[in-house]
Amino acid sequence: MDFTKGNRRWIPVIVSVFIQLCLGSTYIWSVFQSGITTALFNGNNGLAGLSFSLMIAMLSVGGIIAGVLTKKNIQPKIIVFIGGIILGLGFILASFTTASAPWMLWITFGILGGIGMGMAYSVTISVSQRWFPDKRGLITGIIISALGLGGVVFTPVAEALMALFNDGSAGSGELSTFLVLGIVFLVICTVGGLFIVPPPQNYSPKGKEQKQNPQTNISFTPKQMLSSYQYYALTFAFLLAALSGLMMIGFAKPIAVAKGMAKAAYIGVIVISLFNALGRLFWGWVSDKWGRKTTLIVILLANIAFTLLVDIAEGYFIFVIIALIGFAYGGILSNFASITADYYGPKHMNYNYGLIMIGFGAGGVVSSFVAGYFKDIAANDISLMFPAFIISAVASALAVILIVLVKPPLLKTKENAKN
Repeated sequence: MDFTKGNRRWIPVIVSVFIQLCLGSTYIWSVFQSGITTALFNGNNGLAGLSFSLMIAMLSVGGIIAGVLTKKNIQPKIIVFIGGIILGLGFILASFTTASAPWMLWITFGILGGIGMGMAYSVTISVSQRWFPDKRGLITGIIISALGLGGVVFTPVAEALMALFNDGSAGSGELSTFLVLGIVFLVICTVGGLFIVPPPQNYSPKGKEQKQNPQTNISFTPKQMLSSYQYYALTFAFLLAALSGLMMIGFAKPIAVAKGMAKAAYIGVIVISLFNALGRLFWGWVSDKWGRKTTLIVILLANIAFTLLVDIAEGYFIFVIIALIGFAYGGILSNFASITADYYGPKHMNYNYGLIMIGFGAGGVVSSFVAGYFKDIAANDISLMFPAFIISAVASALAVILIVLVKPPLLKTKENAKN
């Protein structure tokens, strides 16, 4: 099918949205956290949360693998197809984890799931951006907002499946739910991948030519990007900026329980997923008007305030704080994807964004251990977990400094012409 005719360029974007909904399964981890901790990890929240952290960390690995395959001229639809198989198998195999070999969950759900997710994630973003060079921030926001909405869609599904499959033994509902979700993801991602087709080279939608700026025609190779200081500044800033959102995503339900909201705790997972998605869309749109740096600075400053309110939030107000943190976190994700394309060009976006996401992956590991450590100390006295959010607020402040200082990289015209 020729997607260049009429409004057909929306087809790869719409299909990408459905794929991203599946990839957003990572955002329902806190639904599984308590049961998995008890059943497989002898009550150790940090070790259980490592499953989620590894998935986040492996996103960058999957993105890099997708970039390598793209350089070898492997079609995007094939990359997404392979990623869907790896993701689906990761969840399916995770369902066979036992208490005698809990590390199997790290390998299946964490490593395999994360790699498969990263491959499909980066390619769908890159292809969609290339179909809409005139609305890069908005389209990026739409695509990765679907990732956040995955939590809204699959949280009630997972809750229902866990109740259905619970045979009274610890973890039975959670593990069986992994199996069902794995099959669903396998089917949707592999079939949907067939529609992830990039536009022709130098494509520009008729009547929608984008405004030109000095960065429009750049094309950094991964090697050239790695030689710029901006790469290291952005990657470290990504690590720091993502901490509070990742902490809350991984522990939203346990935090709500500790705040005395046990019967409605699952609402915290839905709330953070919904506002995470809305934040990606809203801040992606805003960044097209304000610029990526200004938008990121505003988000991070707001996030500092939201994070420090976790300790004093009582009753249903905790869900408001969870929503605000999710809203800010969504904007962080959409803007780091967009600023990567702005600074280094769309041509090698798969590979380049995979490298930038190393910071995000590292943030996932750090957040899990920090939040898990203080959650174990806190037990049901959630005020004892407050130091974790102080660490997060300080990290956001450092990210602001890095974003303020970083400037767009320059690539010589002759170097650019060779690409």
